[in-house]
Amino acid sequence: MDFNVKKLASDAGVFFTRAVQFTEEKLGQAEKTELDAHLENLIARGDCTKNWTEKIFRQTEVLLQPNPSARIEEFFYEKLDRKIPTRTTNGELLGQYMQDAAKDFGPGTPYGSTLITVGEYQKKLGGAEREFLQASAVSFLTPLRNFLEGDWRTISKERRLLENRRLDLDVCKARLKKAKLAEAKAAAAPDFQETRPRNYILSASASALWSEEVDKAEQELRVAQTEFDRQAEVTRLLLEGISSTHVNHLRCLHEFVEAQAAYYAQCHKHMQELQKELSSANGDAFPNAFAVNASTSGISAGPSPLSGGSIPGHPAASSSPLEPAPLKIEEVKPPATGTRKAKVLYDYDAADTSELSLLADELITVYTVPGMDPDWLIGERGNQKGKVPVTYLELLS
Repeated sequence: MDFNVKKLASDAGVFFTRAVQFTEEKLGQAEKTELDAHLENLIARGDCTKNWTEKIFRQTEVLLQPNPSARIEEFFYEKLDRKIPTRTTNGELLGQYMQDAAKDFGPGTPYGSTLITVGEYQKKLGGAEREFLQASAVSFLTPLRNFLEGDWRTISKERRLLENRRLDLDVCKARLKKAKLAEAKAAAAPDFQETRPRNYILSASASALWSEEVDKAEQELRVAQTEFDRQAEVTRLLLEGISSTHVNHLRCLHEFVEAQAAYYAQCHKHMQELQKELSSANGDAFPNAFAVNASTSGISAGPSPLSGGSIPGHPAASSSPLEPAPLKIEEVKPPATGTRKAKVLYDYDAADTSELSLLADELITVYTVPGMDPDWLIGERGNQKGKVPVTYLELLS
């Protein structure tokens, strides 16, 4: 019990002297031993590595698992050394909902059969996502976590120990400085005419005591310097290991990118297959899904306004067998609403009979028809009608 009390008192005394030294350094009342430039650079590099690794680790966690509750749950499972339960991905859950809905709607109906097909591929996407999450956790997150919770904790512990050794060294330096000043003051030659013999003897005795104190302080300083140098070397070696950490994290980063690329390639493959299945399955169900209704547009279903359009100042491209027939202006009817007035900015000569020649500063009526080239409008001036380029017009309200 006595030993523990003595040790506790000794530790308390060391802590107090360190606190005093630290406070005096902050107040500029005590000298501070500076670390060498190489070690300072290593410390700064280590702090930078730790800060950015922690940010990258946290954000990668958010990327892989956006749900904060799920992240907290996984954190507790890891701390308890228990296996994290398998969690259904959002894609798999969506796919299951679609397939369950198809059962109620009727798997034989077009909607139900499509839900079954899409749900199947959603499950495939969810499975690919799970594989990506597992691969990323093993190849990227785990090495970053091991550095933060393992290597960096060791480095931080040794750095705190180095700081304590430095404080002890500076305390010994200050103690030696005070002892030497007291020794010099005690060893000053007394005035024999005014000093009694008894005081002279006491002065000599005090000088001897301070000499012993100086020797003791010098011995403590040598021990403190040795411990400080040893701890500085240990800290330096650990911080130099940051370079190998960067190499390891670089390899892990490559593996993460490869896993990410494989995941997106797999998703792209699944979606292409899904599009093909939907196209073949729905081709008969919706044969005219993208066809223009001739009764509403006022033009025949075959030709399109895009066919006769050309860019202002450029000749019209020659039509190929795959292109629709030229636009028949006489069949174009103005819409019930949507016509506007426009002021002609420049003269324009029609390239063919489907276009309308323009004179600068005249006013015409313009409108568009479904599927028409956005660079062109239908223009009317009295009984004349034809396509006009938008760039030659100023649309009025």
